[in-house]
Amino acid sequence: MTMLAETVDAVIGTGTHRDTHEVEIADAAGKPIAVLRISNDSAGFTRLLATIAKAAPGPRVAVCMEGSRSYGIGLARALAAAGLLVIECEQPSRRQRRGKGKSDPIDAHLAVLAALRLDASRLPVPRADGDREALRILLVARQEITVARTAQAGRLRALLLTGDDTDRQAARTTLPGKALAALAGRDLAADASREQAVRQAEIRRLAEALDQARRQLKDNRAQLLTIVEDIAPGLTNRYGVGPVSAAQAIVSFSHPGRCRSEAAFAALAGTSPVPASSGQTVRHRLNRGGDWALNRAIHAIALVRMRSCPRTRAYVARRTAEGKTPREIRRCLKRYIARELYRQLTRTMNPPVSP
Repeated sequence: MTMLAETVDAVIGTGTHRDTHEVEIADAAGKPIAVLRISNDSAGFTRLLATIAKAAPGPRVAVCMEGSRSYGIGLARALAAAGLLVIECEQPSRRQRRGKGKSDPIDAHLAVLAALRLDASRLPVPRADGDREALRILLVARQEITVARTAQAGRLRALLLTGDDTDRQAARTTLPGKALAALAGRDLAADASREQAVRQAEIRRLAEALDQARRQLKDNRAQLLTIVEDIAPGLTNRYGVGPVSAAQAIVSFSHPGRCRSEAAFAALAGTSPVPASSGQTVRHRLNRGGDWALNRAIHAIALVRMRSCPRTRAYVARRTAEGKTPREIRRCLKRYIARELYRQLTRTMNPPVSP
């Protein structure tokens, strides 16, 4: 294994915060060369780049950052634009901090030490910007709309259950667009009490909000599909892969090279088998780690295939006859789907090689 320390002239460790960043510039042996605090803005980024140009002992510079997609995203973009290698680092563990204490300069130094020990062929690079970031924003918005919509639907049904027989019947059924429009547009009786007037006003507000959320989710899905087809054409042609699950797969995959292999992608998705054998029992269990959003997307694909894909249904029947439990069968299916998604994304997202 070739460590990063063998391939660089200097390593920069950063502790990122909302207003300022703590930075340490060290040589390939981990000896500090310069320590500075910069502001989290363009002026601070320019100051750091100028310091690197003067203090670094050579042109091969790597920057190890914690929070490269949160407080440190501006700095990560500026450093990458300047041609520097930016890698992610995890928050120091208690074992790493033991005997050293906690401060911003200490965190920056620990980032330097962690980077120097990394395998140069398996560096954790930050996720990509551009269309991938657009998908992430849309997925976060979709999640927010869905959570709010679920709460509003529950409250609307609770209000309908306190009404007359017609309202109680409506509370027991689905609420499509026509039903919501009817609830929002119905007139209040002339002799209605104050309680009935307030209830109807709230029913109207919730019905209109739910109808708006329905339209927003429809627009969101259309935007996701457009971007997915631009980034990874044909991904949604896979059985059970819709725009939402495809978008999540792209967001987690980010770009070719971030996951070094399909096994690494399966581990990221939490679908890699974990040995759970003992004595004469030989089995594997589900991996409960990884990216839960990606795992949820793969789980949804697996459920769709188990329900309606003839090949998958035949596979489930065969593995059931072999004595596999439904949970074990789903684990196998999710591992296969992770492999399929990885290969499809790697093939479609790699730029064609010119002759």
